[in-house]
Order: sequence, then C-alpha cells, then structure tokens
Amino acid sequence: QVQLVESGGGLVQPGGSLRLSCAASGTIISIYSMAWHRQAPGKQRELVALITSDSTTNYADYVKGRFTISRDNARNTVYLQMNSLQPEDTAIYSCSMVIGRFRREFWGQGTQVTVSS
Repeated sequence: QVQLVESGGGLVQPGGSLRLSCAASGTIISIYSMAWHRQAPGKQRELVALITSDSTTNYADYVKGRFTISRDNARNTVYLQMNSLQPEDTAIYSCSMVIGRFRREFWGQGTQVTVSS
C-alpha cells in the first residue's frame, strides 16, 4: 500500500517562509502528477500547486510568485516552498499524488500552517 507523509508545517510570522515536504512510500513504480492543496477553516479545499511528470507546473493565482512546487523523483517526494506568507495562507496543507498503472490518487494526512504575529 502507498502512504504519503507531509512535514514542514508550523507557525510563522507574516512575511516568513516555510518549506513543506511530502514523501511517498510503499510499492511505487511510477508517479505522475503531484500536487499541494489547502483547506482553511470554514472553506472548501482548494488546489494550490501542481507539478506533472515532466515538471510542468501550475499555480493558483493567489500564490503565483510566492510559492514554488518541485519534485524529487528519486525520493518520491514533492516540495512546496512558501515565501512571503500572509495570514490568509493559514490552512491545513495536504499533498496528493497520482501513482501507478491505474493512475490512482493518494493523499497525505495534512500539515497545519499558521501565519500569525
């Protein structure tokens, strides 16, 4: 079975930075797209950034120029570098990956990011 584990969340002041990581473990032959999502209190989950197998990236408009998604295929890991964080970025951040011949989507459990002074 495949398991995704996020790390790197925490409390940061406005203007600060955090780097999230999400590592996949288990029986993995190939990983297609990788993505980060977030869900703020009282709001629906939204896609933050996505990276395809050929490293094409897409970002939500509100994070363009501040967040960078990247992947390390050898480590089955996706990263999210978050700069210039603002209080409205406070949310639970979760990763997802499309894995295997049947292109099944797997999810991590989420990590809390809090931006506050």
